[in-house]
Amino acid sequence: MTDFTGQIAVVTGASSGIGKAIALDLGARGATLCLIGRRLERLDAVAKSARATAPRVSCYRVDLTVDEEVQELAADLQRDFGYLDLLVHSAAVIHWGRLEVAPVEDLDQQYRTNVRAPYVLTQTLLPMLKARQGQIVFINSSVGLKSAIPNLSQYTATKHALKAIADSLRAEVNSDGVRVLSVYPGRTATPMQAAIHKIEGKKYYPEHFMQPEDVAAVVVNALSLPRSAEVTDVSVRPMNKP
Repeated sequence: MTDFTGQIAVVTGASSGIGKAIALDLGARGATLCLIGRRLERLDAVAKSARATAPRVSCYRVDLTVDEEVQELAADLQRDFGYLDLLVHSAAVIHWGRLEVAPVEDLDQQYRTNVRAPYVLTQTLLPMLKARQGQIVFINSSVGLKSAIPNLSQYTATKHALKAIADSLRAEVNSDGVRVLSVYPGRTATPMQAAIHKIEGKKYYPEHFMQPEDVAAVVVNALSLPRSAEVTDVSVRPMNKP
C-alpha cells in the first residue's frame, strides 16, 4: 500500500460518492485530509470514519461558487497547514432537459459549480501546490469525452470545458513538477446517479454500476506512480452495461 504520510490532501465534494471514497482511501494511506463541502453535518460523518485511519482530518464548509468563501478557505488552509500536496476536484451538479426548454439558470448553476469553481479554487491554491510539486485531480465524467447526448447539453458542455481547463493547466505546470490527472468515470453508484435514474423514471440498482471505491482505487493508483511518469487521462466504465 502506497504511503501518503506527511501529505496534505484537499478533496471537494467529500461528503458523498466518489469524493468521499477518494478521501477515505487517501486517509487510510496516511494522508492528512481537508474535506470540503457545503453540508458540514455530512462532512463530519465522513470525518468520523476517516479518523479511524487518517492522522488528521479537518472539515471546511464552503460554497465553492462564492469567490469570497474560496478566498477564506485558502487563508484557512495556509494558516492550518502552510502547504498542499493533493487537490481533488469532485464536486459537481447536474440538470436534465432538452435544450429548447432547459432553463438557462440551470446552465448557469452547472457552469459555476462544474467549471468556474474548480478553476478558481485551482488558481487560488496553485502557489501552495507548486511549492510541493503537488498533484491535481479533476473528476470529470464519461460525457466529457462524448458529444450528441440528448437532454444533457448543459452538463456535457461543462464537462468538455473542464477537460479543456485540465489539459491547458497540465501544459502550464508540468515544468513546475505538478501532475494533472483527469478521470472520466462511467455510471457510478452515487447519489447523483440515483437522482439521474429518478429523472429518467428508471429503477435504480446500484449493484449494477461501478462503485465509488472503484474510481478511488484508480485515482490513488495514479497518484502513487513514481515521478518519472504521469497519467493524464483515465476512462473507467462499469463492466455491466445497464
